[in-house]
This record gives sequence, structure tokens and C-alpha cells, in this order.
Amino acid sequence: MDYRSIESSDSSRNKCAACYRQFNRKEHLVDHMRTSFHSVHEPMCGVCKKRCRSFESLREHLIGPLPKVECAKIFSTRGCNICLTILDSPYTLRMHRGACQLPRPNGLISSMASMKIYDNMKIDNGRERTTPSVVALACKMVGGGNDGTLDICARVCLTDEHDNIMFQTYVKPHIPVTNYRFETTGVRPENIRDAMPLKQVQRKIQDFLCNGEPVWKIRSRGGKARILVGHGLDHDLDCLGMEYPALMIRDTAKYPPLMKTSKLSNSLKYLTHTYLGFEIQTGIQDPYEDCVSTMKLYMRMRSQNHKLEHYPLASDPQNRNNFAQWREAELEKMSPDDLLVVSRSDYYCWCLDLKGYA
Repeated sequence: MDYRSIESSDSSRNKCAACYRQFNRKEHLVDHMRTSFHSVHEPMCGVCKKRCRSFESLREHLIGPLPKVECAKIFSTRGCNICLTILDSPYTLRMHRGACQLPRPNGLISSMASMKIYDNMKIDNGRERTTPSVVALACKMVGGGNDGTLDICARVCLTDEHDNIMFQTYVKPHIPVTNYRFETTGVRPENIRDAMPLKQVQRKIQDFLCNGEPVWKIRSRGGKARILVGHGLDHDLDCLGMEYPALMIRDTAKYPPLMKTSKLSNSLKYLTHTYLGFEIQTGIQDPYEDCVSTMKLYMRMRSQNHKLEHYPLASDPQNRNNFAQWREAELEKMSPDDLLVVSRSDYYCWCLDLKGYA
């Protein structure tokens, strides 16, 4: 009897089919699958097919301090360091990089200095849509309070999927400004002295996002409201004094595949450089650039080609018993591949926006 083959078979039987983590007992593998939420939506190595929780962990797997040797070797000749895709040949890689590395958007700092407001927001009220269904929002804050650390919205910008400006304006603060933070905001006292009042800005943006639909009635599919994209949107909306349903928000600071391996947020500057290939926020920061960056990140994440599943979330009623305790004996008889088939994601993958999932 070949004990090595038996040992190898037992080892494979308790090996996670997604992250390749090895367990001593099958029950431990089942417990792992119960809490890991592996799914087709996780970033995957194009060489060994290992699934990672985030693109940062995939990046470490391929080009980190201690990468997987076989994968790193192939990635060094045929891997795109922006989207982490493995291409067929070095020639294909060169062609791919030209499209993968996006150009830096044209900043509008000089034009905004002389432009008080630009408003192209239209409400279609459910008629044939000629206005965007997805918009990006970014704000720039000046300082208030005795020490100037209280964030006050002074500039706001909204763009569509094609980098067109839907709305931009300086905002007249509702409390005195004690620190204009000119080095990063570019805001001077004369810019906001006669600017649009915060309440008016708030009302215009809220009406545009809701698109004629009451906030309490907004739903993710079949409604008229728009998807809102941004980075750190909780903070921006709070400074604008606005609320918007979480199901319509796509925040690049909170999206699990774009977060650090420690589950903390990456900066927009880092994400743009690493996953789009251009630099932003190199001097005075333009909210237009932030809008363009977050929208392109969103569209890159949304365009991922993942397997279609009718019930892709672990929270869907059809999946709630997939790893139930009363199924323990049945689950322990399943192969690692079968366990992966019934496993589902615990976050909403943005690719589902294109598939009409709600």
C-alpha cells in the first residue's frame, strides 16, 4: 500500500478549493467555508486559480515580498501590474497595457477659479432616460471651528460615466471659515463669498439623485434614482447635510476588493495610481479629478466578467441554509469543489449592476 498516495488524497480532501488553505479535518474545512464566503466574485490568480479576498492580497500573492514563486515567474513576463491579469504572451501584454493604463483627466482648477456654477442636471421623471443612471460625486472641504479642523464643504462636483460635468459649484458655508486650506483646496475667500448656499446645493443634488422618486421609495432595480459613486461618501454626504440609501451607493473606500488586506480603506490617490495607472492630487486637488477617478474605478470593477448566479449573495433566502449546522454531516461528505459551488459572497459585487441583480 502506498501510504504517500493516501496521505496526498487525505490532504487534498481537506484543502479549500478557493484559497488553498489546508485543514487537518474535514469539519474544519466546512467551518472555514461557513465563514470565509468564498465566491466567483473574489479576485483570482490567473496562474494557479487561487481566490483572494481583495486585489491587495492578490497583488501580494503575485508581486509581494514573499510571492508564490511559480505565479510570480509567469506574472513577471505576462502579467499586467495594473489589473493583475495574466495575458497570453509578452506581445499581448504590451497591447493590453496601452488600454489598461488610463490617461490623467484634465483638471479644471483654472476654469473653476472664474466659474461660479455649472449646472447640467436634469430630472427625467421616469420617461425615456437621456440623463445618466450613474453619477460620481466629490467635495473639497475648508476648515471651520476654533482650530480649523472642522470640515466644511466649499466645492462640489458631479460627473457622469463619460467624464462630463453634470454640476459644479463653490458652496457658501453655513458657518465661518477659519482655515481655507488653500494649498490643497485652491479656495480663496472671494470664491465662496457669493457662492450658492449649502441648502440650495443640497436640494439640487438630492433632487437630481432621486430623479423624481421619494427617498423612502428608492429601490435598486426598476426605480428612477441614480447610483452614486464616490470615495468616502459618508463624509461627503454628511458635510452636505444629505442622506441617500446605502443600496444606491458605490463607495471605493468601502468596497472589499479595493481595501487593504487589513480591511482598512486605501486612499483614492493610491487606488488611482495602482489600479488605473495615473496620478491625482499632486497639488491643489480638483474634485473633478476625484469624480473621474472614482467613476473609472467603479467601471473597472463593474466590468469584471464573473459567472452569472441567480442568487449571488449569502444573505439571499435561497442560500441561507447552504452551510447550516443541521447539514454538517452532509457537508462533510462533499468535496472541496462542491463546497465552493454552494458558497456565496457576503458583499455586493459591482458586476451585478450590469446583470440587473437586485
